[in-house]
Amino acid sequence: MKRKILLLALASLVVDTVAAQQPKVTSLLSKELKDISGREGLMIVVEFPPGGADPIHRHNAHGFIYVLEGSVVMQVKGGKEVTLTAGQTFYEGPDDIHVVGRNASATKPAKILAFLVKDKDAPALVLVK
Repeated sequence: MKRKILLLALASLVVDTVAAQQPKVTSLLSKELKDISGREGLMIVVEFPPGGADPIHRHNAHGFIYVLEGSVVMQVKGGKEVTLTAGQTFYEGPDDIHVVGRNASATKPAKILAFLVKDKDAPALVLVK
């Protein structure tokens, strides 16, 4: 019985640690682009905790990324992994699969601003297995 309780406690710590490393996404603006039928612009801020990372995903959108604080590591499938610091930019195309998106630091947070041009009412992020 003690072993089961210990295993449950350890599993809970692992789940809490993984959840704590997930980025926080805040939507700033969503605006229909009336002169581009069926499209919208979406601005979000993504805050990566120390050691935080995105799951593998795609946006099905044009994504323009600007690093506000800290340092992030980015890579799309078939591209080179790059480390970006505050003031640097990154682009993801509609067909790109974002295979690496993480905070470069295990001790300091990082923050990016993302502007997406996407189909109206389409999800901003789609997980890829």
